[in-house]
Amino acid sequence: MKTLALILVFFISNFIIQAQEETKGVTITVTVPNITSSEGEVVFGLYNEDTFMKAAPIQGQKSKITEGIAKITFTNVPEGIFAISCFHDKNGNNRMDFEDNGMPKENYGVSNNNMSYGPPMWSDAKFEVGTEDLGLEIRM
Repeated sequence: MKTLALILVFFISNFIIQAQEETKGVTITVTVPNITSSEGEVVFGLYNEDTFMKAAPIQGQKSKITEGIAKITFTNVPEGIFAISCFHDKNGNNRMDFEDNGMPKENYGVSNNNMSYGPPMWSDAKFEVGTEDLGLEIRM
């Protein structure tokens, strides 16, 4: 009976350990250092190729602005290819606002800081997540 109990405890603990390992990933800390106003918040999104500029982010975060800086941390990010976008939501409506001609009313930025004309492109914003934590800076 003791042997059966020990085997059962072993399987349960092994299952718990594996479940914890599966949820582990890296941490990505993102800083935006050049915000021109302390109004509102900065909204961040972590995307994969399928969701970038098309759907809701895999993870989303908001940051208050302190002395022109916004900072957030994405946790448990698995290995893979991702991109981050952010925008300064001055009016607090949780969406990016645009002029009638399609130009953004609110400042924005993407990972790798490639700010060409037109909407951000996946190929310019993507970066690789491995097994080590990352620190990124996005400029608006």
